[in-house]
Amino acid sequence: MTTYEELQARGLIAQVTDEELIKSLIDEGKACFYIGIDPTADSLHIGHFMTLCLMKRLQMAGNKPVCLMGGGTAMIGDPSGKTDMRKMLTRETIEANVECIKKQVSRFIDFNDDKAILVNNADWLMDLNYIEMLREIGPHFNVNIMLRAECYKQRLEKGLSFLEFNYMIMQAYDFYILYQKYGCNLEFGGDDQWSNMLAGTELIRKKLGKDASAMTIPLLTNSEGVKMGKTVSGALWLDEEKTPVYDFFQYWRNVDDADVIKCLKMITFLPLEDIEKMSEWEGAELNKAKEILAFEVTKLVHGEEKATKALEAARAVFSGGLSENMPEVKLTDDAFDDDGQIDAVSLGFSTGLYSSKSDARRTIQQGGVSVNKEKITIDDKFEKKLFEDEVIYQSGKKKFVKVIL
Repeated sequence: MTTYEELQARGLIAQVTDEELIKSLIDEGKACFYIGIDPTADSLHIGHFMTLCLMKRLQMAGNKPVCLMGGGTAMIGDPSGKTDMRKMLTRETIEANVECIKKQVSRFIDFNDDKAILVNNADWLMDLNYIEMLREIGPHFNVNIMLRAECYKQRLEKGLSFLEFNYMIMQAYDFYILYQKYGCNLEFGGDDQWSNMLAGTELIRKKLGKDASAMTIPLLTNSEGVKMGKTVSGALWLDEEKTPVYDFFQYWRNVDDADVIKCLKMITFLPLEDIEKMSEWEGAELNKAKEILAFEVTKLVHGEEKATKALEAARAVFSGGLSENMPEVKLTDDAFDDDGQIDAVSLGFSTGLYSSKSDARRTIQQGGVSVNKEKITIDDKFEKKLFEDEVIYQSGKKKFVKVIL
């Protein structure tokens, strides 16, 4: 099986400009490809993880990745998939985010011996002369075509700012620069970036008379078409300070049955023949597949040692025991009332397992919550001294947390 065929078998190809050309580039190790990452936060999330895995696969096949930090484009903000304008970030915040993200990217991509390139588009975008830019690039963009692009459609009803309207032009300009400077002949990105990517290939064709290619990968969605990677507390981050390793592990351990095989194919490096065998598993065996998924993804992101600890913690919890690796929440003195008690809803909300107090209340009322293995009710209150020892809070069948003072 060729590299391109494996990408297809894993469900990692959505749209391509010229399939035969891209196939030959990838299979022969002749692709110098780039993926752009806008530093809108100080950590990557699971959506970025998809693209990092793709970069790693292609690098292993002999192709050369160009990892583009969007220090310049982040000053504008990508409107793709957004119903409102992104919060504008300061240059200082963006630069700090870039440094954090560089460290995460280096866990996946080998930058030694010129095997990959790391660049920042702030190096060429921030010093552009506006009039010169308009004269050089502006004539090659048709506004009517731009307004029909999927990346803008969601915003046109509520209002698309002129600032964001420029994002497509900036992304296209990046590809134009990378093609000339590094021989970058292929751009990868999420399915929602297709219009922006096509703009880049067209700009290269019109300005340089050369053919450049683009390929998108599908967004990671569940069987109902909903984007994966969202938790009660927000995005599923790759930084363990934002998403603890155990929580990260548990997210993948708890995916729906219908999504296990798809996730194994798309975001692990297990051989396809092994995954195909798992597709025949049912019942307890399918739970084993979920455990394998959680371990493999956690190992890729956090390393084997931390993945093993998360696995051991999960097994200990499910067998009714305790584990030093279980997530921990500390209650402060002000969590308790004047009588030294905390009510059931406040305790539940303090665990971080619920998006709101009403969510905690609803789960408790439905009989889905236990404290030290005993079901609790909405009227229960808990003495402060109880938390001098470890208290195990359980929500549903799969969510556990230690609560201490």
